[in-house]
Amino acid sequence: MAQEYTLSRRLRELSMNLFWSWQPDVAELFRALNGDLWEKTHHNPVAMLKQMSEADIELRGSDAYLNTRILYAHRRLREYLESDGPLGGLHAGPLNAAPVAYFSAEFGIHECLPIYSGGLGILSGDHLKAASDMDAPLVAVGLLYAHGYFHQWIDTDGIQKERYEANELENLPIRPALSPDGKPIRVTLPMPGRSLTIKVWEVAVGRVRLFLLDTDAPENNADDRILTDRLYGGDEEKRLKQEMVLGIGGLRALREAGIRPVVLHLNEGHCAFALLERARERVQEDGLDFHRAWVETNRQSCFTTHTPVPAGHDRFHADMMEAYLGWMRESLLLDRAGFLGLGRVEPQNDGETFCMTVLCLKGSLRHNAVSNLHGRVSREMWQRLWPNRAVDEIPIGHVTNGVHLPTWMSPVMQRLFERELGRDWELGLAGAELRGKIDNIADGELWETHMLLKRNLVAFVRAALLTQAATRGEKDPKVDDVLDPNLLTIGFSRRFATYKRATLIFEDMDRLRAMLLDPQRPIQLIFAGKAHPKDDPGKRLIKQIFDLSRDPQLRKRLVFVEDYDIGIARQLVRGVDLWLNNPERPLEACGTSGMKVALNGGLNCSILDGWWDEAYDGLNGFAIGGAMVHSDSSVQRGRDAQGLYQALAEQVIPAYYERGGNGTPHAWVRRMKRSMQSLVWRYGAARMVGDYMERFYLPAAGAPSSAD
Repeated sequence: MAQEYTLSRRLRELSMNLFWSWQPDVAELFRALNGDLWEKTHHNPVAMLKQMSEADIELRGSDAYLNTRILYAHRRLREYLESDGPLGGLHAGPLNAAPVAYFSAEFGIHECLPIYSGGLGILSGDHLKAASDMDAPLVAVGLLYAHGYFHQWIDTDGIQKERYEANELENLPIRPALSPDGKPIRVTLPMPGRSLTIKVWEVAVGRVRLFLLDTDAPENNADDRILTDRLYGGDEEKRLKQEMVLGIGGLRALREAGIRPVVLHLNEGHCAFALLERARERVQEDGLDFHRAWVETNRQSCFTTHTPVPAGHDRFHADMMEAYLGWMRESLLLDRAGFLGLGRVEPQNDGETFCMTVLCLKGSLRHNAVSNLHGRVSREMWQRLWPNRAVDEIPIGHVTNGVHLPTWMSPVMQRLFERELGRDWELGLAGAELRGKIDNIADGELWETHMLLKRNLVAFVRAALLTQAATRGEKDPKVDDVLDPNLLTIGFSRRFATYKRATLIFEDMDRLRAMLLDPQRPIQLIFAGKAHPKDDPGKRLIKQIFDLSRDPQLRKRLVFVEDYDIGIARQLVRGVDLWLNNPERPLEACGTSGMKVALNGGLNCSILDGWWDEAYDGLNGFAIGGAMVHSDSSVQRGRDAQGLYQALAEQVIPAYYERGGNGTPHAWVRRMKRSMQSLVWRYGAARMVGDYMERFYLPAAGAPSSAD
């Protein structure tokens, strides 16, 4: 007998597919059902519904208007899952039968599934969402971290503190992954003196299946059970074991799920061991010798590198590799030197460690960086792997990152575009005619839409400051005068690595103070971001900002928002006037936060690094300095600081505060329109996934593409 489709069942089905996370009306539906629980559970509908009784759900959902919304949302989900997207059907060729397997160490899809730390994870999450919308044949593999990444709070001395909270699995939008015969999937890995059991979970991300690996199984010893407890935690040995689970365990999990991917896409070097497992399959199952198995693995594999500095690439010592992967070496019919040479630039150099990026570059035919400038940096960095080629001939291209528009563009801005450009505006935005229609949006209407978002941001920040003060035990903090929505609001939020130079704007405090406190044209600054727990210099940057935010003169104009996550990022990128990005060129591989700001009408003010180096056209935002870099980094820092102050004083502040008779800053709005026209279509995740499909996935699968 078929199970009755109650409101409760419909809501639970909605909650278990993260499609809702990029459908604002569905998220608002959950909020309307129980707003207090929605906030209490950190926007987690699975946890929220578990705290409500069936009777309560049915009672609250019986309201005619809410009932209709629930039925409509559930029908939309079912229709979405059953329909074909732009890349489905005939357009994906052999990938329909054997999909791409996309591996990443982290996935940032929504704050209710905390298995990400920052940009790499959010990029991976946007990749899955865009693949789902386009119906690209793709499955994904990651790790289920029992404690995720840390929660951040700042003590009264301005010191970042880390707090790890256990993820309650029953409150996550996950379910046990099942084999074709309906049994929970378990895979095993050889470890020194034992076997490691891996549980496998599945997450529905629209049409995409995401498999997450978890070592917290009763068959494992105590140390192995906490192997996947934290993201980017532990020592070299733990990192090696995690990456074995991800790469080798991940490919085995797909096999147990009945999935035999044609193409492997490795997102950063953490996933490299999947290449060894794929080659091992061909040697052991198909009787190939290693050379032939490696050639075929290479032909069907793609690798994306994100790290422009040598220290950011995982490396392991030879003895550790032999201890943990000697069995793999034997399965591949390789001797020790031959195996270790796969991860070395100089295969016979016994003093060289085993590098995961080198393994990826050797084991895949198609390689890409994540921006045009990053491609040049990567070719120079890895030229030694192709010693007989000139730098420009090194086979590392680029696919510039993109962001998932429905996730990051505010609903009110989306509605404005629908009204002015048509319901399906996103599909045609690459065309000049539709982009031209942006010019026809009334300046006042676009500006008022932006001001609504900024007022929401100010309210959000004030509420966050109250919470932060309570955590520090401060009583009756005054926050209702902090930030003014009418003032030029500048945002900076990202990982607090020193090369990102979060405090560059403080280089001349007298000059900055004058800008913050200018009686006619003041600015205000919102900072957010985390430093790695072991990054003391990064923590000192946070302390510097926090201490300044406590200055009685500056407290209204300078704030630090703690515990940066996707939810906070959504508020910031939607509400700021100006997004500040001032890394040390060329160390920002891409950077995608500024793309999200552009979706919402905010402008970028950035060093010409990463994506901004190729995106800035002189009219769609602001540049800090130029493209030339001094050999002395301290001299360059001084130059960049002066370039930042100059851009603010001579371009940004005048454009913002020059108003027409109706109070609209027309010069500023012209730049907003130019930014949207030139950036929204070009730096979307749909374009990015389309690039990968045409240039990487289809050729790797042996199918023709339009690029051929």
